[in-house]
Amino acid sequence: MHEELAGWLSQDELGYHFQYAEEYLKSENPVPISFTLPIKKEAFNSSVLFPFFDGLIPEGWLLNIAEKNWKLKPRDRMGLLMACCLDCIGAVSINPLIEES
Repeated sequence: MHEELAGWLSQDELGYHFQYAEEYLKSENPVPISFTLPIKKEAFNSSVLFPFFDGLIPEGWLLNIAEKNWKLKPRDRMGLLMACCLDCIGAVSINPLIEES
């Protein structure tokens, strides 16, 4: 959010999870990334991708190009989000977590 780590979005066999970063919650004036994801310490959980994040995924001809170029299925919402939303218009960007070995 505005170049600051706001939280983590993950997916597992139970669905999607979003949790604000502790440092972000402790910052001077943490702003929610969406009205549907208000500031709170506990994780948000959903069986479908949260509408805020789903809304970042392109539609129409741009979505068709992304699906063909990255060989992603339209139902792979997390894959589409990670492939298409690294540099979104607006305050929020999506970046993959890179684990150090």
